[in-house]
Amino acid sequence: MKRKICAALLAMGLILGGASAVLAKSQTLSINQFVEHPSLDAIRQGLQDYLQEQGMDVKFIVHLAQANMATSGQIGRQQVGENADLIVAIATPSAQSSVQAMDRAPREMKRPVLFAGITDPVVAGLVKDAAHPPEMVTGISDKLPLDLQLAMIREFMGPFKKLGYIYNPGETNSKAVLKQLKALADKENFEVVEATAGKTADVYQAANSLAGRVDAVFVATDNTIVAGIEALVKVAQDADFPLFTADVDSVKRGSAASLGMDYYEHGRQAGAMAEKILKGMKPGDLPVEYQEKLELRINLPSAQAMGVTPPQEMLDRATKVYK
Repeated sequence: MKRKICAALLAMGLILGGASAVLAKSQTLSINQFVEHPSLDAIRQGLQDYLQEQGMDVKFIVHLAQANMATSGQIGRQQVGENADLIVAIATPSAQSSVQAMDRAPREMKRPVLFAGITDPVVAGLVKDAAHPPEMVTGISDKLPLDLQLAMIREFMGPFKKLGYIYNPGETNSKAVLKQLKALADKENFEVVEATAGKTADVYQAANSLAGRVDAVFVATDNTIVAGIEALVKVAQDADFPLFTADVDSVKRGSAASLGMDYYEHGRQAGAMAEKILKGMKPGDLPVEYQEKLELRINLPSAQAMGVTPPQEMLDRATKVYK
C-alpha cells in the first residue's frame, strides 16, 4: 500500500513538475524596428526592461531595417518563419510590413502583432477601429495634438506666417500629419511650406530648400527625418530659422524645443500590453492605447543659435532645459 502511495505521489510530482516547466518555458519576442534613433531605441528598451522586471523569461530577436522600406518588408516576411510567440513592430513602416506579412502567412504560422510608435494606426491601415482592433493586432499610438504643438511654437517665437514641414512621403503617418497641419493652417492663417526627404541622406538638401523661405520648421515623429536631425539642426542654425520637433529626444540633439512624450515610458506601456498577450490575452481584446502625458523640453543654446530665445515662463515650466 505504501509503495502504491509513494508511486502515486511520485507520478503526481512529475506531472506537476512538468506543468511548471511548461508554464515557465522561455518565450520569444521578435522585434521589427524601422531605424535606430534615440526615440525608437527608447521604445525598445522600455519594452524589454518592463518584461524583464516582471520576471518573464523572454528571448528577444531584434531586426533593424535602417530606414529602408524594402528591408522592413523582408524582416516582416522573415518573422513569419521565426515561430515567435509575439511580433513587435516599432514605427509605422515596420508595423505595416509585419502586419501584412502575418496577414499573408498560413494559418498555422500566424502570430499576434503588437505595434508601438505609430501616429495613427487607422490611417496606416493597421486597424479599422482603434477601440475594437482585429483579432491578432493591437498596440500603442504616439499621436500628439497638433494644435498644442502650434501653440507651443507661437509662445516660443511669436506669430509666424510660413511654417516649413519636412517629411518622408513614403511614411503614411507623416502624410496624415501634413493633411492635419494644412487644415489648421487654413483656420489659423499661416502657410505650410513642404520639403521631402525619402531617405536620411536627403535631409540636409531638404532643409536647405527651406532656408530663407520659412519662419520656422516643424518635424513630426517621422523616423527618416528624425534619424538625420543633426543635418537639419546645422541648416537651421546657419539659416537662422528655429526648428521644432514632436520628438522630445531630438531636443538633446539640437532642435530648439519639443512638446512630446517620453518614449521610454511609451515602451514600458507597450511592454505591459506585451505581457498580457504573452500570458494569453488576445490582441483583439486590447483596445489601442494612447500616451497622454506630455513633456516640454528646450535646448537654449541651440535655440539662440537659430535666432530665438524662449520666454522665461516657458523655461520655468519646461520638463527639461539643455543649457
